[in-house]
Amino acid sequence: MALAESDIVTILTEIQRTRNWTQKDLGRILGYSQSWVSKVVRRRQKLSIDQIRDIARRLGVPLHLLRVGRPGDEDSTQRREFGKALAFAPLILSIGPAPKRAEADETTAPMLTAITGAQRRIEATTPARDLARAAVAHLDMANKILGRAAHSEFARDICAAASEAAGFTAWLHADMHDIGTARRYYRLSIATARRAGHPLLAAYMIGSLAAFEIENQDAALGVSLVAEARHTLGDRPPPIARAWLSGIEAVGRASCGDRTSALAALREAERAVDASERHATPPWPWVFPFDHGKLAGYRASVMVRLGRVDDAVAAFAESLAAVRPSAKQRGVVLTEIAAVRCQAGEIDEAFDLAEEALSLGVSYGSERIIHHVRAFRRGYTGPMTTTVRKFDDRLRATLV
Repeated sequence: MALAESDIVTILTEIQRTRNWTQKDLGRILGYSQSWVSKVVRRRQKLSIDQIRDIARRLGVPLHLLRVGRPGDEDSTQRREFGKALAFAPLILSIGPAPKRAEADETTAPMLTAITGAQRRIEATTPARDLARAAVAHLDMANKILGRAAHSEFARDICAAASEAAGFTAWLHADMHDIGTARRYYRLSIATARRAGHPLLAAYMIGSLAAFEIENQDAALGVSLVAEARHTLGDRPPPIARAWLSGIEAVGRASCGDRTSALAALREAERAVDASERHATPPWPWVFPFDHGKLAGYRASVMVRLGRVDDAVAAFAESLAAVRPSAKQRGVVLTEIAAVRCQAGEIDEAFDLAEEALSLGVSYGSERIIHHVRAFRRGYTGPMTTTVRKFDDRLRATLV
């Protein structure tokens, strides 16, 4: 037998056959060239004792089994070990050296995306502050994997997964009203999407940043970001992207007081929704269709900003009948409905809704909701009713 006869050449040949390796593969494992391996297996290259020892170490074969161990080691105990090793020799040969660790494969990007998706589902009922640390850790892991796999065939997909993780992390910080950090993660999500060579994803992240800027009182910047997102999409964007971006633009234009452009953007959104509803499945990164029910929510926001009370009420009714918002989103919607009630002169009803929104903000630790409630209160300049005073006491209690 090869081990019994210390026949390293036969051992090498058997390993090559069992592992289905080429001579080049074997040479890479052993640290020698293919031509050197060829000469050895054809017995045209003699091996020194040091080379045999080196090869044995790389293959995991005990040195004394090849009789190249230390002098005087051939006692009865080692002969018994030798017999045991002969029995395990086929396993040693078939296992071979440990394979090189793969940095990424076809499952890496879907795994990262699935983790982000699970975190998104948890976010609907969990304070953002409780999730933020895990989201940042996940994003850091995704970026480290991307760094190691930057030159692999899977790099672009991992880039896209990292972009989505960054966008979600930005959303969590926006809900905490950590404006600077949220903005930083949104920019990272855009840069990573561009690195992935994924225009649709990049446009989605730019649009998300646009909506964020509009919500945080920089409507002009938000509208310009919508234009950048459209440019990123190119000449033939999917209808769902056109509908969503037009809805965001409409809110931004209305926030700037541009009634004509806001209504024009809404009409464009409606045409795009009609076109998108002919497509059964929305393209990733959209998870759900952008339908007329969702557009009604954007229309309601536009009408609130334009002071069109009846249209706002009708739009809210249509939206809430079609789409049930998450608990956190409900808090934001309630503040907008409260603003409509104020415009209609229904002061007590408006502040009751604002107090309900405030309770949601406190319950879910959402500084975003609380920020909307405070903005609603700052905008009210009417009489101080008992309901208003009660609300003010409740609001102060959340701040001290």
